[in-house]
Amino acid sequence: MATAVAPPERVTADPYAELAEFFDRFASEESRWKRRNSTYHRLIAQLMRFHVPENARVLEIGAGSGDLLAALKPSVGVGVDVSKAMVARAREAHPQLRFEHVPGEELALGETFDYVVLSDLMPYVDDLLELFHRVAEHSHERTRVIVNSYSRVWRPVFRLAEILRLKPRKPLRNWVAPHDVVNLLGLAGFEPVLSRTRIMFPKQIPYVTTFLNGFVGSLPLINLLALTNWIVARPLPHELSESSVSIVCACRNEQGHIAELIDRVPDFGVPAELIFVEGNSTDDTRGEILRQIEAHPDRDIRFIPQTGKGKGDAVRTGFAAAKHDVLMILDGDLSVLPEDLPKFHRGLVDGRAELVNGSRLVYDMEPGAMRFLNMIGNRAFARLLKGIMGQQVKDTLCGTKVLLKRDYERIAAGRSYFGEFDPFGDFDLLFGAARLGLKIVDLPVRYHPRTYGETNISRWRHGVLLLQMTFFAFWKFRVAPLTRRGF
Repeated sequence: MATAVAPPERVTADPYAELAEFFDRFASEESRWKRRNSTYHRLIAQLMRFHVPENARVLEIGAGSGDLLAALKPSVGVGVDVSKAMVARAREAHPQLRFEHVPGEELALGETFDYVVLSDLMPYVDDLLELFHRVAEHSHERTRVIVNSYSRVWRPVFRLAEILRLKPRKPLRNWVAPHDVVNLLGLAGFEPVLSRTRIMFPKQIPYVTTFLNGFVGSLPLINLLALTNWIVARPLPHELSESSVSIVCACRNEQGHIAELIDRVPDFGVPAELIFVEGNSTDDTRGEILRQIEAHPDRDIRFIPQTGKGKGDAVRTGFAAAKHDVLMILDGDLSVLPEDLPKFHRGLVDGRAELVNGSRLVYDMEPGAMRFLNMIGNRAFARLLKGIMGQQVKDTLCGTKVLLKRDYERIAAGRSYFGEFDPFGDFDLLFGAARLGLKIVDLPVRYHPRTYGETNISRWRHGVLLLQMTFFAFWKFRVAPLTRRGF
């Protein structure tokens, strides 16, 4: 039998030798070129800050002089680069951060990060798949990988800018299309959460720059001409260890539903609590809740009085008091079946979603469950918000939503960006989750008419409010990160 003989070891040249040599020379010139193209670098930093909250653990591969990493204000910031001169400049300019001289394909730090940033790196990488495998080794289950790179559409523009000395001539190796990045991420164990284009005009002209980048750059088809492609990805899902449940029921004038709701909440097979938050009822909802708590001493049921106004305030009050891992919202009108909650629980703890959003617009509805104009409005707003947020949300106002408590706490920590704008509570969660790059998944539910009382939704007043929030979302997601002041 033939014996396999190992081939002789081949001595290969360092694939980054020429690149490192170029950037070692370029290091002394970088600040001059950055000043010349300051608007582009400012826009990149502002867009990255939109995705990466302050005080996170951040790893940047291809960090250069470290300015972008420093702009993110991480609690722990580590940057790596193939250029010794760039690493030296970064260490001198940003001593509070850590910088290492190593290619991304050889990275072995022995720690994980909340965010891994690869900004304008794709054109220089020798082995993209190995790079993403190394990114995976430095990721935990909630890590977000943010990739931005040049669009091929701008290739002739770059060449012209180099000829005119408006842009430095750099040794670009790859022009990687977004679908190729998504494919490579998938091979390395990631899935995309968000993919979009940004920056139509990388020079500063008062008002014109914001108009082109924020408004014109958001238009379908025209946005394909943008300078940069952005992808936010997460590790492929796996089952979570957290599973205990806190169900928050915000209820006003729901006295006739309380007893039935308690009886119909299913057993999840894990520790669970039911929290009623009530305020400003004109019937005896509060008294009925207290009577039912007394009648069910074997159940973990609590009552919390609402001091503020609106469902959004009630939900936030309930979430603040919740003691378990998984937070659920269940409307007190029983329009969504309590028996459906285990489906939401399964979708979350299996890792398929990070915010499970109920959708009433998949199945046919019972007569009277939703007014026709409400249905049309919900569908219209869902289409608009998909284009704004970058994730599919078919039914924004379905009251049933489920997420991890630790993810809600991250949303709450960043609430100042959007402010206390949402009386419903739905948009507070959806906008916050989308900004953090949490994967939002719709779960179809059947919608039933209430059997007691009247709806707390005012068709016209709340319709106008929804329209206002759509414009608000457009500004916060699409325009504000690209303004001169940022956000």
